[in-house]
Amino acid sequence: MFGGTDFVVLGVSFNNISNIFCRFKKEIVTEGYVDDEKRGHCTSPLLYETGWIPFEIFTNKGLNNSRQGAWLSVHTGKLDSKLKVQLENATKWQYYGTPNTGGSLKMTWNVSLVRAEAVNLELWGYREQGVPYSDSWKAEWTYLYSLERGHPNNGTFTFIPKVAEKPYSDWELGAIRVSSSTYPDGASNVNAAWSEDHALAWHLEESYREDSAAWALKKCVTWDQLEKTLPNFLSETIDCPCTLAQARADTGRFHTDYGCDLEKGSVCTYHPGSVHCVRAIQASSEYAAGQQCCYDSTGAQVLTFDSIGGSTPDRGHDWGSPPYKKPPRVPGSSHWVYDVLSFYYCCLWSENCHYYFTHRPSSDCRTYKPPKAGFVFGDPHFITFDNVSYTFNGKGEYSLVVAAEKGLLVQGRTEQLTEPLVNATKLSAVAMKEGNSDVIEVRLSRLFSSLEVLRNQAPLSFSEQTWMDLDGKAVFSYLCNVTVMFPSGAGVEVRLRERTIVVTVLLPEDFRNSVEGLLGNMNDDPTDDLISRDKEIFLANSNAEELFSFGASWAILNESSLFTYDSAFLLDTYFYAPKHNPYFRPVFELPRSQFCKYDTLVSRSADLGNATRHSFNSHMSVVVALEPVVSCGWIPPPKNGKKEGTTYLQGSTLTFSCDAGYTLQGAAERKCQSDGRWSDTEMNVVGIAVGTVVGALVLITVITAIVLQTRKPNRYRPWIWTRSCMNTELLYSS
Repeated sequence: MFGGTDFVVLGVSFNNISNIFCRFKKEIVTEGYVDDEKRGHCTSPLLYETGWIPFEIFTNKGLNNSRQGAWLSVHTGKLDSKLKVQLENATKWQYYGTPNTGGSLKMTWNVSLVRAEAVNLELWGYREQGVPYSDSWKAEWTYLYSLERGHPNNGTFTFIPKVAEKPYSDWELGAIRVSSSTYPDGASNVNAAWSEDHALAWHLEESYREDSAAWALKKCVTWDQLEKTLPNFLSETIDCPCTLAQARADTGRFHTDYGCDLEKGSVCTYHPGSVHCVRAIQASSEYAAGQQCCYDSTGAQVLTFDSIGGSTPDRGHDWGSPPYKKPPRVPGSSHWVYDVLSFYYCCLWSENCHYYFTHRPSSDCRTYKPPKAGFVFGDPHFITFDNVSYTFNGKGEYSLVVAAEKGLLVQGRTEQLTEPLVNATKLSAVAMKEGNSDVIEVRLSRLFSSLEVLRNQAPLSFSEQTWMDLDGKAVFSYLCNVTVMFPSGAGVEVRLRERTIVVTVLLPEDFRNSVEGLLGNMNDDPTDDLISRDKEIFLANSNAEELFSFGASWAILNESSLFTYDSAFLLDTYFYAPKHNPYFRPVFELPRSQFCKYDTLVSRSADLGNATRHSFNSHMSVVVALEPVVSCGWIPPPKNGKKEGTTYLQGSTLTFSCDAGYTLQGAAERKCQSDGRWSDTEMNVVGIAVGTVVGALVLITVITAIVLQTRKPNRYRPWIWTRSCMNTELLYSS
C-alpha cells in the first residue's frame, strides 16, 4: 500500500527505447522502464486504500494508446515479510527511550527490492488533520528527514537514534523508506522498500526521554479529552463471540488478527494473557469502527475489566473500510492514530490504562448470535441450515442459496464421478455474489488437485498473498481452503477433499426467513426446508427419486448463471446443455445408510468414503462450536476484596473474599444461570443495619441492586453489583 514496488507487466513486450509511464486510478502517474527482455516495468504508488487498483501503461508522456491492468494494494500488516523492511527486535523500537531501553537499532531488507547500489534511508510521518468526521478530515504521509544518505545497498543498517529537531519530533507515527540514492530526498512514488508503520518512540523530543511516563501521561490525558468530544461508536460495533470456538467458526464475520494468532505461536504483544484474537471483518456502518475479540487458553473471552490484554473495540478499523482514503477509513494508519498510539500513551509507556479502557471497553457476548451453517459434501450430500440431511445426485448447475432481500446468490456445479466412471456426482465448482459485487467462483483444477479462484471470470493468484480485499468483500485462500466474506456477514468456505469440493455457507441471524434453495429456509423449522422452486414441499424422509425431483427444481438458467465457461468441456456440458441433465440417472437402489458407507459403495472408493466421513465430522464440530452460549456478563470484585474467576458463561462460578479487617456482605459464591442472570442476587443484610445511617444506606444499596439487575443488558456496561466488604471496626463503632 505504501508503494515503491517494481512489478512486471505481463502479456506484452516493448521496444527497448520506449519510455514507460503508468497511471493508477486515472490520477497518479509513476515512471517505469523496459528491461533487457523487452518487458515493461511499473512502480506502484503510495496509496491510502487496499484492493485491486486499475492502472494504464503508456509508452509516451502524452498518455495515450494505453493498455489496462490491475494492481493489488495490500495492508502492510498482511504483506509478506520478504517484501518489507524489517525492524529487528521490534519491541525495542517501540519502547525506545523508556527506562532501560536504548542503544542501537537495526533494520534489514531484501536488496533485490531496490534497484540501486547505494540507498537513502528516510523517515516518513503520518498524521490526520481537520475536523473529525467532516469533509476537512484528511490523511497525510510526508517525508520528514533522512537517517542516512548514500548507504551501500547491503540489506542492513544500524544506528543510534538521536532526538529529532522540532517540528519533526512532533510526529509520533511513521515508517522508514529505503530508496535509491539517485533520487532527491522525499521523491514521491519511486522504487523503494518500506517498513511497517510504527510508533516513533526512538525520535521523540527530549522531555520524553527524560521522563517517558510523565510525557505519556500528558498525551494520554489529552487523548482522553479528545475522545470525550468525538461521537460514541461503541453501540454500532458487532458483539464478540462468547468463546474461541465460536470466534474461529464464524468465518463470515470474523478473521484472525495477525498480531495474536494461535497457529503462529500466540505472540500477543498488545494482549498479554490471550492466545488468539479475531477482528470483525466489516467496519461499522456509520463511523467505520472495528471490533477485536481476544481469548485465553481455556477458550474464554478476555475482558479489559479483568486484564490489560482484553478485547477492545477500535475507532478506526485496522483493515480500513471502503471507500478508504479518508480518516478514519485508511487501512492500518487510521487505527494507529486513534487506537494504538493512545494504547502506548496510557498503557505501555505509562500505567494509566483506566483512561484507555474508559473509551475502549470490551464488548462481552450477551447480544452475540452465532450464524447458521449449511453444508454440501461427498456424493453430494446436503445438510440444511435447519439441520435436515438428504442426498441429491443431480448432474448440472443448481442454486444452493438464494436470498433475494440481501442479494446473495450461491450456485453449485456438479459433475459425474470418474476413475472409475460411476452413476454418481460430486460438487466441482461454486460461484457466488452479493448485490452488485464481483462474482467469485471457486472450482476444481483440471487435475482435481487444487482449487482455482476466479473474479469476474479472470483467475486470481494467491501465490504472494493469502488475503484480498475486493470492494467491501474479502477472499482468504490458504492451502486447499478458500473463504469468501461478504459485507452482510455471510461467509462461504470452500475446501478440497479427495478430488471433490466441500462447501459450508454461514449466514447470520439477519438472513432468517429470507433464504431458499438446496440448503433450505433457515427458520428453525426443519419441516419446510425442502421446498422446490415451484413451492412444493418435500419431506426429509421422502424416497430418493422424490428428493431427486426436488433438487432438479433448483437448476439455474443461463441468464442467471454466475459460472465461467472457458473450455469446450464446460460449454458442451453445461452452457449448451440443460442445466439439469435429464438423461443422467444416479444410483437409487442403495439404502441411505451412513454418508461415508454410501459414498464408498457408490464410488467404489474407500478414499472418497473416508473423505466424506472426515468432512461430516468437521461440519458437526462447526455446528457444536456455533451453538448459542449464555453469558451473564462481567461482575467486579468487591471493594476491599478479591474475585476469583474470569469466565462469565452459563455454569461458571465466581468466588469472592475480603481483605483482612473486612467482612463480606452477601454470598461468597455466584453461579451463571441458564436465564443469563447470576445466582444469589438478593443481598444478605443481617448484621449490617446497626444504626440509622448505616441501615438506611444498606437499604438504598439493596434497592439499587434490584433495579440494576432488572435493566436490559448493555454489552459495554457490566452488571453493577453492590456486594461489598465492610470494615468490621467501623461497622460496630457506628
